[in-house]
Amino acid sequence: MIKDNYNTIEESHFEELREKASKFLAFAYSVYNQNDVQGKLEALKHAHPKANHYCYAYLLGVNGEEYRANDDGEPSGTAGNPIMGQIKSHGLTNVLVVVVRYFGGTKLGASGLIAAYKDSTNLVLSNCKIIEKYIHESYKFTFTFENMGNVMNELKHLNFDIVEKNFDHTPNVIAHIRTSIASDLIKKLKSRLLNISLDRISEETVIEGLIIEKLQ
Repeated sequence: MIKDNYNTIEESHFEELREKASKFLAFAYSVYNQNDVQGKLEALKHAHPKANHYCYAYLLGVNGEEYRANDDGEPSGTAGNPIMGQIKSHGLTNVLVVVVRYFGGTKLGASGLIAAYKDSTNLVLSNCKIIEKYIHESYKFTFTFENMGNVMNELKHLNFDIVEKNFDHTPNVIAHIRTSIASDLIKKLKSRLLNISLDRISEETVIEGLIIEKLQ
């Protein structure tokens, strides 16, 4: 089955951790592309111009296909990787965590830094609301006025997520369907409209007065 679901955070969140006078400000964001990531980083640097480090990690995509961990001047492997490890440990994607550090005058050493970045990230993510999201495909259903009632009734019966309606000159609706069930759901729609068994339906089955288009 096609993987079309993932866990992410519902909204941004902030937590603070102190370790030997250093402050670790952990910010968690829901992000979906590189522009989102850069925008959040720039905003934090503007809000905290006197901070010593802006360490971060992010995962993007259903399977975390895009990712990066950045130590931002901390010893290699002591900041970005611990942050990334916690994002993965919480089973999340489309998430950016930035830990802004204000140096307190006492060096923590490599192990101390790793623990501080790990713990601050765990703290902020543990206090985020986790939600499940789905990848969907968009389909346009164009029909005649004569069969509009039947089509709309079946779309409703099968719980199609209709996001747009147009009943002016050429009636049509646009619906979102989870990627993993799109093909099967459309076959069920055809089966009900034609009143024939599902095993007789294929992707090529045509219904008079109804055009089904997958939108890009």
